[in-house]
Amino acid sequence: MLAGAAAFGALGATGCSRVAASASGAEGGDLLDRLRAQGVVRLGIAGEIPHGYIDKNGEVTGEGPELAKVIFKRLGVRRVQPVPTEFGSLIPGLNSQQFDIVSAGMYLTPERCAQVIFSDPDYQMLDAFVVRKGNPKGLHDYEDIVRKKAKFATGTGYAQIDHAVRAGYPRGDILIVPDQVAGLNAVESGRADVFAGTALTVREVVRKSRTTEATDAFATVVDGEKQVDGGGFAFRSNETRLRDAFNAELRKMKKSGEVHRILKPFGFTENEMTDLTAKELCGG
Repeated sequence: MLAGAAAFGALGATGCSRVAASASGAEGGDLLDRLRAQGVVRLGIAGEIPHGYIDKNGEVTGEGPELAKVIFKRLGVRRVQPVPTEFGSLIPGLNSQQFDIVSAGMYLTPERCAQVIFSDPDYQMLDAFVVRKGNPKGLHDYEDIVRKKAKFATGTGYAQIDHAVRAGYPRGDILIVPDQVAGLNAVESGRADVFAGTALTVREVVRKSRTTEATDAFATVVDGEKQVDGGGFAFRSNETRLRDAFNAELRKMKKSGEVHRILKPFGFTENEMTDLTAKELCGG
């Protein structure tokens, strides 16, 4: 679920390992203390199954929020409060303090790491496409889309925008839709030949469709090498103390297998668990 620089404004900051002072002057930020005092943390979500969404009972759930509930409870924060927004508005909303962290399965990329800091990823993921039943155009990767001049759609702020552009698809020709449901509708209506998303998102959205199907998952190719993406939690750049405390709990849960137990009901397999780090994915 990653986006290029255009989705989030001008870049030029350093990578995800930087440390800045908070407005209060405390190095590493004081958000963790404030959250403990308030007893609630606001989670930015994008309404995307299975990453972060409101269920039929009006409760926030998904791989991100369910992990956040456990970790923040262990950090002394009793309750999580969802703040829904569009995916492309997550980083701007975080930096303008509309919520405290992004809990939406966001892929870590160097572009994003220049604007926020990330936890280590809690999962790794390949891409997949929504196509018409039988995949009549034979679209299996981004190179196929370029070669066959297929009508390509993906979501607002999604990483798949840059994946397609790197393969040679003209950025201006991409149909940008709000989310995976809109992408499914675009393929069903013929406005697009293909919609790209994470393999898990694509598998979920076509489940009840009679006219579309999901392609096999595949790794994108960057500079001639296959790339596996990883998704995690985003924090404001000065809040390294909160990020580090969150990471410490996340690493314990990975080691014990608890992360997979929490994510398994949302369709994540052992193959989608990861030991990748934010430093590796942020590029330094």
